Amino acid sequence: MDNLSAYIDHTLLAPTASETDIRKICEEAWTHQFKAVCVAPTYVPYVVGMLEFCPIRIQVATVIGFPMGYSTAAVKLTEAREALRNGATELDVVMNLSRFKSMAYLSIREELKQLAELAHAENALLKVIIETAYLDSFELYTACEICAEAKADFVKTSTGFAPTGANAETVRQMRSILPVEVKIKASGGIKTYEQAIALIDAGAERIGTSSGVAIVTRT
Repeated sequence: MDNLSAYIDHTLLAPTASETDIRKICEEAWTHQFKAVCVAPTYVPYVVGMLEFCPIRIQVATVIGFPMGYSTAAVKLTEAREALRNGATELDVVMNLSRFKSMAYLSIREELKQLAELAHAENALLKVIIETAYLDSFELYTACEICAEAKADFVKTSTGFAPTGANAETVRQMRSILPVEVKIKASGGIKTYEQAIALIDAGAERIGTSSGVAIVTRT
């Protein structure tokens, strides 16, 4: 695939990631023309500065409520506002799985709706991480429906912290559930070109990975 780089959110969310590490992934994103760089909120201003003069537009993504998702809606909104003020253009928010398992669907939808409205008011995108490893078929359907109703731009498979990450069959199921305007980001354990292509063929429009360079160079 000639334009594979345009699918990749080049990601570094390791708790030990240093500023030097973040600089390296920004340089890699610039070289390979990845779609976005995804980093922890603390590094958003640094990444904005690093990418300011890049000849192509590379999005600056960060995570909200990461990795467990069970902080309150007010805390997530505060995180999101600060990230947007600092220059983030995409927010990857973790759905409150604890509340979801308690079937508090209305409160989850309202939380995500507020986050979507906040992001869209700043011309940013909202991606909702539903952590598919912990969902059965009914729960997957319900989570996708909630995200669509909340006007999320993407539904994302995984944080990378669950026992398993993205797989093509789950992405195909998500694509069959979600309306066409809601896109899918596959993430979690994606390390090879073959995996990335299989997920794109299944319906993913973004690939979240820390192995972006290896994937596009097939090394």
